[in-house]
Amino acid sequence: MAISDPYYDEVIGDLRNSLGATSSEELRQLEPQVVFANELELESLVIPRTNDLEELLLLHKQLFKGVYDWAGQIRTVDIKKSQDNAEFFLIVNKINDAARYVFGELAKENYLKNLDVRAFVERLAYYYDQLNFIHPFREGNGRVQRLFWSRVSKDAGYEIDWSATVGNENDEASRAAAEDMDLSKLIRMFTRIVKSLS
Repeated sequence: MAISDPYYDEVIGDLRNSLGATSSEELRQLEPQVVFANELELESLVIPRTNDLEELLLLHKQLFKGVYDWAGQIRTVDIKKSQDNAEFFLIVNKINDAARYVFGELAKENYLKNLDVRAFVERLAYYYDQLNFIHPFREGNGRVQRLFWSRVSKDAGYEIDWSATVGNENDEASRAAAEDMDLSKLIRMFTRIVKSLS
């Protein structure tokens, strides 16, 4: 990890955190527990369905409060997946403009409402890939994105059973979409895990 990464704590060899974790192993053990409790709190909170970057920021802030002091803030460093040959996500100074564009396009499609399941899955895969490439946070993008798309899906009359994904299916499908511009794996995944609420 680069020394210039302001999120990184060299002493523990992992992200700077508010949990008092003194090692990477301790952080990886504590973080999911706190995030799970924070997610349960969402049921009693009212985070507006603005379907945009603002909603994403509020969801991230709720999920990672007490874990990272930068919860709910757009990252300030360029990042990529941990693999040596992985592509970088969108550069920092393009995040706001790209998010404005993607969420604007989503609004033009009425947030995927009134679509049959096939069309819904195809458009969901497209927007999922777009938002994944923006990757606005230093950590927690996947978890926030799953929560965000579950909310969008529910409002459109569908539900996503994320627990039905198999192994690294989501990561592999996302990587194929990002690096090969191939949405087919995401579409197959969503076809299996998206169900109509009616």
